[in-house]
Amino acid sequence: MGKVRTKTVKKSARFLLEKYYSSLTLDFQTNKKLCDEVALIPSKGLRNKIAGYVTHLAKRIKKGPVRGISLKLQEDENDAKIDPKISDLFKTTEKIEVDSETKSLLITLFKDSTENLKLFK
Repeated sequence: MGKVRTKTVKKSARFLLEKYYSSLTLDFQTNKKLCDEVALIPSKGLRNKIAGYVTHLAKRIKKGPVRGISLKLQEDENDAKIDPKISDLFKTTEKIEVDSETKSLLITLFKDSTENLKLFK
């Protein structure tokens, strides 16, 4: 059997991680002190379990997105993976030929990045 954590430990750890993400680290001792300062946890054992799970989740977040935790940082990474920056297309040195309608559309969407476009008829 592995280490089974209760629903209380998991909910508390996720809440603390979302709220105090910038203050938490990958070190159990510092997370334990922070949990003691910011939360009213009734026992030392429960505090240690919560701090341990916070440390575990923080390590998992470093590797990639974690389900069930909504961090702004994590959401931005997901959006970048799903919808890559189109402006990278315009960093190429070669010219891209487009028609007049497409060029006007691209100019309205990407005002600063259209210097490599060449109009053809």
